[in-house]
Amino acid sequence: MQFSSRLDRFGDEVFAALNARKVALEEAGRTIYNLSVGTPDFAPYDHVVDALVDAARDPQMWKYSLRDLPEMKQAVCDYYKRRFDVDGITPDMVCSVNGTQEGVGHFALALLDPGDVVLVPDPCYPVFEAGAKLAGAELSYYPLNAEHHFLPYVADIDPVVADRAKYMIVSLPANPVGSVGTPELYEEIIAFAREHDLLIVHDNAYSDITYDGPRGGSFLSYPGALQVGVEFFSLSKSFNVTGARIGFLVGRADVVAAFSKLRSQIDFGMFLPLQKAAIAALTGPLEQVEEQRLAYQERRDALCAGLESLGWERPNAHGSMFIWCKLPGGRTDSMAFCEELMDKAGVIVTPGASFGPSGEGYVRMALVLPPDRIALAVQAIRDAGIVG
Repeated sequence: MQFSSRLDRFGDEVFAALNARKVALEEAGRTIYNLSVGTPDFAPYDHVVDALVDAARDPQMWKYSLRDLPEMKQAVCDYYKRRFDVDGITPDMVCSVNGTQEGVGHFALALLDPGDVVLVPDPCYPVFEAGAKLAGAELSYYPLNAEHHFLPYVADIDPVVADRAKYMIVSLPANPVGSVGTPELYEEIIAFAREHDLLIVHDNAYSDITYDGPRGGSFLSYPGALQVGVEFFSLSKSFNVTGARIGFLVGRADVVAAFSKLRSQIDFGMFLPLQKAAIAALTGPLEQVEEQRLAYQERRDALCAGLESLGWERPNAHGSMFIWCKLPGGRTDSMAFCEELMDKAGVIVTPGASFGPSGEGYVRMALVLPPDRIALAVQAIRDAGIVG
C-alpha cells in the first residue's frame, strides 16, 4: 500500500526506540536507571483524583462533552490571576487541549498554510518541528546555545526571515535545555513580535519547576503579551497527571477561536471527569506544588553534583524537569553515547540530536528518580568508567 508522503517528513520516534532497548536490557536481568522520558514519578494529588473518581461514578459524565465546561474555563481564568497575577483572561481566551503535544501539533494546522515560516528554537521539543511539518510549513531555527545561556537571542534572528514568519515558538522553562526566562528577555520578545508582526506561541509546561531564583510565571503576565501571543499551559507536570492529557491554550481570543474551530472538527471534547479533575487542580491548594518543586531541586542538585564529580561539565539546569549535559570526554555523537551509557551503565538518557541540529553533542536527562537512585545511577556511570 502507498502511504502518505507526509510520513516522510518524520524520522523514527526516539523514545520508542529507547524504550525497546530498555525492555531488552530488563529482560536480560540488568538494573536500569531510566532518565529518558519526562513523566513525573510523583503521585497525583488526592483532591484531583477524588474529583475524577466522583465524576466518573455519574453515568451522565460518560457522554460526549462537546464543549469545555464554563466552570472549567472560568477556573483557568481565575488560576491565571491567582497563580500568575494575569488580569484580563476571559473564557473566550481559553480552550482545552489533550496535552501540549496534541495542542501544538493541531495549532499549526489552524494557523499555517504550506510555505508559511515558523521560528522554532533549536534545540526544541520535537513536536514544535512536527506540527509545522504536518502543516507543510517551512522551519527556521533560532539557536539556544551556551554563549547566550541557552536562551532566545532575538538580535541574531534574520529580520527578513522574521518578517516572513507567521509565529515564533518560545518554550521557557525550556525542554530540553533547562533554561529559564527573565523579565528583560520577555520584554525583548514582545517588542520583536510587534516589530515583525508575528505571533508568539509560548509553551509554559514547567512554570512550577524552577530553581535558584524567583518562582516561575507566565509569558502573558508581561505588558503587551496578550496582544501578540498565546500560551500552552499544562497541568501535567505541576499536578502529576501526564497520562490524563489536561492542558489549555490561553491568550488572544481570535487565535483561540481559530484553534477551537479546527479542534471541533476532530474532537468531541475533553472527557467530562477529566474536566472535573482539572477544576479541582486549578481551584485547589498549591502547597504541594511548591513542596514538589523543592524535591525536584534536590534531585537536580544530586545529579549535577554527581556528574561533576565524574569530571563532566556542569549541566545547564535552571528549570524544567530536565538537565542538559554536554557529552563527556570529548565525545561528539549523542546517539552513540546514549547507547554506550545504556550498555555499560544501564543508564538511559535521550540524545541531544533528537531535539534539533544544535542538540548534537549533548544529552537530556530527566529528574524522574529520587536522590538515592540518582546516586546509584551516578555510581553505575563511574563504575563503567564513563568520565570526563
